Amino acid sequence: MKQLTNKRAWTDFLAETLGGALIALGIYNFAVEAAFPMTGFSGVSIILYQLFDLPIGFTTVLLNIPVAILCYKLLGKGFFFRSLRCMLVSSALIDYAAPLLPVYQGSRMLAAVCTGVLAGLGYALIYMRSSSTGGTDFIIMAVKSKAPHLSLGKIAFAVDSSVVLVGGLLFRDIDGMIYGMIVSYIMSVVVDKALYGVSAGKVALMVTDQGEKTAQAIETCCGRGCTILHSQGGYSGRRLQTVMCACNNKQMHLVQKAVRRQDPGAFVVVLESNEVLGEGFQSTSPDEEGT
Repeated sequence: MKQLTNKRAWTDFLAETLGGALIALGIYNFAVEAAFPMTGFSGVSIILYQLFDLPIGFTTVLLNIPVAILCYKLLGKGFFFRSLRCMLVSSALIDYAAPLLPVYQGSRMLAAVCTGVLAGLGYALIYMRSSSTGGTDFIIMAVKSKAPHLSLGKIAFAVDSSVVLVGGLLFRDIDGMIYGMIVSYIMSVVVDKALYGVSAGKVALMVTDQGEKTAQAIETCCGRGCTILHSQGGYSGRRLQTVMCACNNKQMHLVQKAVRRQDPGAFVVVLESNEVLGEGFQSTSPDEEGT
Protein backbone atom coordinates (compact mmCIF):
# COMPACT_ATOMS: atom_id res chain seq x y z
CA MET A 1 0.00 0.00 0.00
CA LYS A 2 2.84 2.34 0.90
CA GLN A 3 4.60 1.54 -2.38
CA LEU A 4 1.46 2.40 -4.34
CA THR A 5 1.17 5.69 -2.46
CA ASN A 6 4.80 6.57 -3.16
CA LYS A 7 4.43 5.60 -6.82
CA ARG A 8 1.37 7.78 -7.19
CA ALA A 9 3.12 10.69 -5.44
CA TRP A 10 6.02 10.49 -7.89
CA THR A 11 3.64 10.15 -10.84
CA ASP A 12 1.75 13.23 -9.63
CA PHE A 13 4.98 15.19 -9.27
CA LEU A 14 6.27 14.23 -12.72
CA ALA A 15 2.93 15.09 -14.36
CA GLU A 16 2.80 18.43 -12.54
CA THR A 17 6.39 19.22 -13.53
CA LEU A 18 5.80 18.37 -17.19
CA GLY A 19 2.51 20.29 -17.16
CA GLY A 20 4.18 23.26 -15.47
CA ALA A 21 6.99 23.20 -18.05
CA LEU A 22 4.47 23.32 -20.93
CA ILE A 23 2.60 26.19 -19.28
CA ALA A 24 5.86 28.08 -18.63
CA LEU A 25 6.93 27.59 -22.24
CA GLY A 26 3.60 28.83 -23.56
CA ILE A 27 3.42 31.86 -21.28
CA TYR A 28 7.01 33.13 -21.18
CA ASN A 29 8.37 32.04 -24.56
CA PHE A 30 5.28 32.84 -26.64
CA ALA A 31 2.71 34.99 -24.82
CA VAL A 32 4.91 37.63 -23.14
CA GLU A 33 6.80 38.74 -26.27
CA ALA A 34 3.57 38.78 -28.31
CA ALA A 35 2.19 41.23 -25.71
CA PHE A 36 -1.38 40.03 -25.75
CA PRO A 37 -3.46 39.53 -22.60
CA MET A 38 -3.08 36.07 -21.09
CA THR A 39 -5.61 34.10 -19.08
CA GLY A 40 -5.98 33.46 -15.36
CA PHE A 41 -3.67 34.80 -12.69
CA SER A 42 -0.83 34.37 -15.19
CA GLY A 43 -2.56 37.03 -17.27
CA VAL A 44 -2.83 39.34 -14.26
CA SER A 45 0.86 38.69 -13.51
CA ILE A 46 1.82 39.55 -17.11
CA ILE A 47 -0.11 42.83 -16.80
CA LEU A 48 1.83 43.67 -13.61
CA TYR A 49 5.08 42.57 -15.27
CA GLN A 50 4.53 44.91 -18.20
CA LEU A 51 3.49 47.79 -15.91
CA PHE A 52 5.97 47.39 -13.03
CA ASP A 53 8.50 44.75 -14.22
CA LEU A 54 7.49 42.39 -11.38
CA PRO A 55 8.57 38.71 -11.73
CA ILE A 56 5.69 36.74 -13.24
CA GLY A 57 6.09 33.60 -11.14
CA PHE A 58 6.54 35.43 -7.82
CA THR A 59 3.57 37.69 -8.52
CA THR A 60 1.44 34.65 -9.37
CA VAL A 61 2.24 33.12 -5.97
CA LEU A 62 1.30 36.33 -4.14
CA LEU A 63 -2.01 36.61 -5.99
CA ASN A 64 -2.82 33.00 -5.16
CA ILE A 65 -2.59 33.31 -1.39
CA PRO A 66 -5.96 34.99 -0.62
CA VAL A 67 -7.86 32.83 -3.13
CA ALA A 68 -6.25 29.66 -1.76
CA ILE A 69 -7.31 30.52 1.78
CA LEU A 70 -10.90 31.13 0.67
CA CYS A 71 -11.08 27.87 -1.32
CA TYR A 72 -9.31 25.65 1.24
CA LYS A 73 -12.48 24.40 2.92
CA LEU A 74 -14.47 23.95 -0.27
CA LEU A 75 -11.87 21.95 -2.25
CA GLY A 76 -10.31 19.91 0.56
CA LYS A 77 -6.89 19.64 2.15
CA GLY A 78 -5.46 17.08 -0.29
CA PHE A 79 -6.33 19.12 -3.37
CA PHE A 80 -5.06 22.28 -1.71
CA PHE A 81 -1.60 20.91 -0.91
CA ARG A 82 -1.21 19.29 -4.33
CA SER A 83 -2.12 22.61 -5.92
CA LEU A 84 0.30 24.47 -3.66
CA ARG A 85 3.15 22.17 -4.73
CA CYS A 86 2.21 22.49 -8.39
CA MET A 87 1.89 26.27 -8.12
CA LEU A 88 5.41 26.60 -6.69
CA VAL A 89 6.88 24.26 -9.33
CA SER A 90 5.21 25.99 -12.27
CA SER A 91 6.10 29.46 -10.95
CA ALA A 92 9.76 28.46 -10.56
CA LEU A 93 9.80 27.07 -14.09
CA ILE A 94 8.39 30.33 -15.47
CA ASP A 95 10.94 32.52 -13.64
CA TYR A 96 14.08 30.38 -13.92
CA ALA A 97 13.75 27.67 -16.60
CA ALA A 98 11.73 29.36 -19.38
CA PRO A 99 14.15 32.35 -19.69
CA LEU A 100 16.92 29.90 -20.63
CA LEU A 101 15.08 29.05 -23.85
CA PRO A 102 14.72 31.32 -26.92
CA VAL A 103 11.67 33.58 -27.09
CA TYR A 104 9.46 33.40 -30.17
CA GLN A 105 9.31 36.76 -31.97
CA GLY A 106 7.27 35.92 -35.05
CA SER A 107 3.59 36.14 -35.94
CA ARG A 108 1.21 36.99 -33.09
CA MET A 109 -1.33 34.54 -34.49
CA LEU A 110 1.17 31.68 -34.39
CA ALA A 111 2.20 32.77 -30.90
CA ALA A 112 -1.45 32.64 -29.82
CA VAL A 113 -1.93 29.15 -31.27
CA CYS A 114 1.28 27.83 -29.68
CA THR A 115 0.40 29.40 -26.34
CA GLY A 116 -3.09 27.89 -26.36
CA VAL A 117 -1.91 24.40 -27.32
CA LEU A 118 1.09 24.26 -24.96
CA ALA A 119 -0.69 25.78 -21.97
CA GLY A 120 -3.83 23.71 -22.65
CA LEU A 121 -1.82 20.47 -22.64
CA GLY A 122 -0.03 21.58 -19.49
CA TYR A 123 -3.24 22.36 -17.61
CA ALA A 124 -4.82 19.10 -18.78
CA LEU A 125 -1.88 17.06 -17.44
CA ILE A 126 -2.22 18.80 -14.09
CA TYR A 127 -6.01 18.42 -13.95
CA MET A 128 -5.65 14.70 -14.72
CA ARG A 129 -3.74 14.30 -11.46
CA SER A 130 -6.47 16.08 -9.45
CA SER A 131 -4.28 19.14 -8.98
CA SER A 132 -4.13 22.71 -10.25
CA THR A 133 -1.81 25.68 -10.59
CA GLY A 134 -3.83 27.71 -8.12
CA GLY A 135 -5.29 31.13 -8.89
CA THR A 136 -8.29 30.97 -11.17
CA ASP A 137 -7.86 27.18 -11.18
CA PHE A 138 -9.15 27.25 -7.61
CA ILE A 139 -12.17 29.21 -8.83
CA ILE A 140 -12.64 26.85 -11.80
CA MET A 141 -12.51 23.76 -9.57
CA ALA A 142 -14.86 25.37 -7.07
CA VAL A 143 -17.40 26.01 -9.84
CA LYS A 144 -16.89 22.45 -11.11
CA SER A 145 -17.64 21.03 -7.66
CA LYS A 146 -20.92 22.95 -7.58
CA ALA A 147 -21.80 22.36 -11.26
CA PRO A 148 -20.25 18.98 -12.23
CA HIS A 149 -22.19 18.86 -15.50
CA LEU A 150 -20.03 21.68 -16.91
CA SER A 151 -16.70 20.73 -18.51
CA LEU A 152 -13.47 22.18 -17.13
CA GLY A 153 -12.67 23.73 -20.50
CA LYS A 154 -15.94 25.67 -20.67
CA ILE A 155 -15.61 26.93 -17.09
CA ALA A 156 -12.00 27.96 -17.74
CA PHE A 157 -13.00 29.81 -20.90
CA ALA A 158 -15.67 31.81 -19.06
CA VAL A 159 -13.36 32.69 -16.15
CA ASP A 160 -10.27 33.45 -18.23
CA SER A 161 -12.10 35.57 -20.79
CA SER A 162 -12.75 38.20 -18.13
CA VAL A 163 -8.99 38.55 -17.48
CA VAL A 164 -8.32 38.83 -21.22
CA LEU A 165 -10.94 41.55 -21.61
CA VAL A 166 -9.50 43.55 -18.69
CA GLY A 167 -5.98 43.28 -20.11
CA GLY A 168 -7.09 44.29 -23.57
CA LEU A 169 -9.02 47.30 -22.33
CA LEU A 170 -6.22 48.34 -19.96
CA PHE A 171 -3.60 48.45 -22.71
CA ARG A 172 -6.11 49.60 -25.35
CA ASP A 173 -4.99 46.79 -27.62
CA ILE A 174 -8.05 45.43 -29.40
CA ASP A 175 -5.96 43.13 -31.58
CA GLY A 176 -4.23 41.80 -28.49
CA MET A 177 -7.58 41.23 -26.81
CA ILE A 178 -8.76 39.22 -29.82
CA TYR A 179 -5.58 37.14 -29.75
CA GLY A 180 -6.07 36.62 -26.02
CA MET A 181 -9.59 35.33 -26.64
CA ILE A 182 -8.18 32.97 -29.28
CA VAL A 183 -5.66 31.67 -26.72
CA SER A 184 -8.43 31.19 -24.16
CA TYR A 185 -10.62 29.32 -26.63
CA ILE A 186 -7.82 27.05 -27.87
CA MET A 187 -6.84 26.27 -24.29
CA SER A 188 -10.41 25.31 -23.39
CA VAL A 189 -10.70 23.00 -26.42
CA VAL A 190 -7.33 21.35 -25.77
CA VAL A 191 -8.14 20.83 -22.07
CA ASP A 192 -11.50 19.21 -22.85
CA LYS A 193 -10.08 17.04 -25.64
CA ALA A 194 -7.17 15.88 -23.48
CA LEU A 195 -9.34 15.21 -20.41
CA TYR A 196 -12.43 13.72 -22.00
CA GLY A 197 -11.30 12.79 -25.50
CA VAL A 198 -8.99 10.05 -24.20
CA SER A 199 -11.91 8.09 -22.81
CA ALA A 200 -14.46 9.22 -25.41
CA GLY A 201 -16.13 6.72 -27.66
CA LYS A 202 -19.49 5.65 -29.02
CA VAL A 203 -22.47 3.74 -27.68
CA ALA A 204 -24.58 1.59 -29.99
CA LEU A 205 -28.17 0.63 -29.17
CA MET A 206 -29.38 -2.25 -31.34
CA VAL A 207 -33.02 -3.33 -31.23
CA THR A 208 -33.33 -6.93 -32.41
CA ASP A 209 -35.09 -10.22 -31.75
CA GLN A 210 -31.71 -11.99 -31.69
CA GLY A 211 -30.19 -10.31 -28.65
CA GLU A 212 -27.92 -13.11 -27.42
CA LYS A 213 -26.61 -14.01 -30.89
CA THR A 214 -25.99 -10.33 -31.69
CA ALA A 215 -24.07 -9.82 -28.44
CA GLN A 216 -22.00 -12.93 -29.15
CA ALA A 217 -21.23 -11.73 -32.69
CA ILE A 218 -20.00 -8.39 -31.32
CA GLU A 219 -17.81 -10.07 -28.72
CA THR A 220 -16.32 -12.33 -31.40
CA CYS A 221 -15.53 -9.52 -33.84
CA CYS A 222 -13.95 -6.99 -31.48
CA GLY A 223 -13.94 -8.38 -27.95
CA ARG A 224 -16.50 -5.95 -26.57
CA GLY A 225 -19.10 -7.05 -24.06
CA CYS A 226 -22.73 -6.02 -24.34
CA THR A 227 -25.73 -5.45 -22.10
CA ILE A 228 -29.06 -6.95 -23.20
CA LEU A 229 -32.18 -5.02 -22.19
CA HIS A 230 -35.64 -6.50 -22.61
CA SER A 231 -37.87 -4.18 -24.61
CA GLN A 232 -41.15 -4.11 -26.46
CA GLY A 233 -42.24 -2.47 -29.70
CA GLY A 234 -44.44 0.53 -28.98
CA TYR A 235 -46.67 -0.03 -32.01
CA SER A 236 -46.41 -3.76 -32.71
CA GLY A 237 -46.17 -4.91 -29.13
CA ARG A 238 -43.47 -7.44 -30.12
CA ARG A 239 -41.07 -8.56 -27.42
CA LEU A 240 -37.56 -7.59 -28.47
CA GLN A 241 -34.10 -7.12 -26.99
CA THR A 242 -32.04 -3.92 -27.01
CA VAL A 243 -28.32 -4.69 -27.11
CA MET A 244 -26.16 -1.88 -25.73
CA CYS A 245 -22.46 -1.80 -26.56
CA ALA A 246 -19.87 0.86 -25.66
CA CYS A 247 -16.69 0.91 -27.75
CA ASN A 248 -14.07 3.24 -29.16
CA ASN A 249 -14.51 5.07 -32.46
CA LYS A 250 -12.43 2.58 -34.48
CA GLN A 251 -14.42 -0.43 -33.26
CA MET A 252 -17.84 0.99 -34.06
CA HIS A 253 -17.55 0.11 -37.75
CA LEU A 254 -16.79 -3.51 -36.84
CA VAL A 255 -19.74 -3.59 -34.45
CA GLN A 256 -22.11 -2.33 -37.14
CA LYS A 257 -20.87 -4.91 -39.65
CA ALA A 258 -21.29 -7.73 -37.13
CA VAL A 259 -24.86 -6.65 -36.35
CA ARG A 260 -25.79 -6.41 -40.04
CA ARG A 261 -24.44 -9.89 -40.69
CA GLN A 262 -26.32 -11.36 -37.74
CA ASP A 263 -29.60 -9.47 -38.17
CA PRO A 264 -29.98 -7.27 -41.28
CA GLY A 265 -33.30 -6.00 -39.95
CA ALA A 266 -31.92 -4.73 -36.63
CA PHE A 267 -32.64 -1.12 -35.71
CA VAL A 268 -29.29 0.51 -34.79
CA VAL A 269 -28.74 3.86 -33.07
CA VAL A 270 -25.16 5.15 -32.59
CA LEU A 271 -24.56 7.82 -29.95
CA GLU A 272 -21.51 9.91 -29.12
CA SER A 273 -20.07 9.30 -25.65
CA ASN A 274 -17.89 11.95 -24.00
CA GLU A 275 -16.56 9.56 -21.38
CA VAL A 276 -16.80 5.83 -20.68
CA LEU A 277 -15.81 4.42 -17.29
CA GLY A 278 -15.52 0.79 -16.24
CA GLU A 279 -13.99 -2.47 -17.41
CA GLY A 280 -12.11 -2.07 -20.69
CA PHE A 281 -12.14 1.71 -20.36
CA GLN A 282 -10.90 4.33 -17.92
CA SER A 283 -11.25 3.07 -14.35
CA THR A 284 -12.12 6.35 -12.62
CA SER A 285 -13.03 9.87 -13.59
CA PRO A 286 -10.13 12.36 -13.50
CA ASP A 287 -12.24 14.69 -11.39
CA GLU A 288 -12.90 12.06 -8.74
CA GLU A 289 -9.46 10.50 -8.55
CA GLY A 290 -7.39 11.32 -5.55
CA THR A 291 -9.78 13.58 -3.68
